[in-house]
Amino acid sequence: MKAAIVGASGAVGQELLRILEERNFPVDELVLFGSERSAGRKYAFRGKELTVRLLQHNDDFRGIDYAFVSAGGGTSKEFAETITKHGTVMIDNSSAFRMYADVPLVVPECNAEDALTRPRNIIANPNCTTIMMVVVLQPIERLSHIRRIHVASYQSASGAGAAAMAELEQQYADLVAGKEPTVKKFPHQLAYNVIPQIDVFTDNGYTKEEMKMYNETRKIMHSDVECSATCVRVSSLRSHSESVWIETERPLDIADVQRAISEAPGCTLRDNPAELVYPMPLETAGKDDVFVGRVRKDLCNPNGITLWLSGDQIRKGAALNAVQIAEYLIK
Repeated sequence: MKAAIVGASGAVGQELLRILEERNFPVDELVLFGSERSAGRKYAFRGKELTVRLLQHNDDFRGIDYAFVSAGGGTSKEFAETITKHGTVMIDNSSAFRMYADVPLVVPECNAEDALTRPRNIIANPNCTTIMMVVVLQPIERLSHIRRIHVASYQSASGAGAAAMAELEQQYADLVAGKEPTVKKFPHQLAYNVIPQIDVFTDNGYTKEEMKMYNETRKIMHSDVECSATCVRVSSLRSHSESVWIETERPLDIADVQRAISEAPGCTLRDNPAELVYPMPLETAGKDDVFVGRVRKDLCNPNGITLWLSGDQIRKGAALNAVQIAEYLIK
């Protein structure tokens, strides 16, 4: 078994390295690729030192079984043919191919079998907020079909990459020192602030991030569900959270919903408000599962349930989901 990471020096690439080692992924050889800026860097993996190769249009992917690609949509589109032409399965973390009809969009807890049909030999990893939401919605969907979703996301700096995380830390340091904070990765200062915009706005007034949640949820769940989202950048460093309102076809008992979530793969129920127990980014960062709490009836809708979830955007929202797809295919 031979695998590759494209974009090895980025936040997701580094997380992929850690997860492959932690989960004892059955790989005999791991090859790292990157841009001119990162080529030549060295990273440890299973006691060995690996050197990042320059990503080029050549035959470097011959013999590689799986390529985890996390280098941005432009790179994914440019190098997709180069990566897959010798039979490599490309598991792509960008948005480049997610809505292509001939590219499966996969969250293993929801639709793992979709990964088996891949005409282009490309499998798309969904958007981080979508991944975490559908992992929690899937067990509820089994109780009663979900008709509508309203969701507000609270997305940490990690969603914008390693440089964005560093910028947030630097902003706090600058403000404490009485300096003007640097603003490059975000449209406004994020420290001590929240920004109701992630990605660019579309003609309907929603951002691309919000439209991803609408379109990707329907594709993953093979559903006609409607999803209206507001995505917000908050000043936590790592791990996203979401407040989710759902409407099902029939009323559901809260105890049944809690039980379904607690028994579902990839979910951990932390729901005891009387003891101030509910998920928070500080606790979910670095964890594999999506954590769920504050499950309750919607006061405005007899068929409505509302809940709160939190999960590590870099792990389950990106790197871990990609590795789980490859593990499913190997199995």
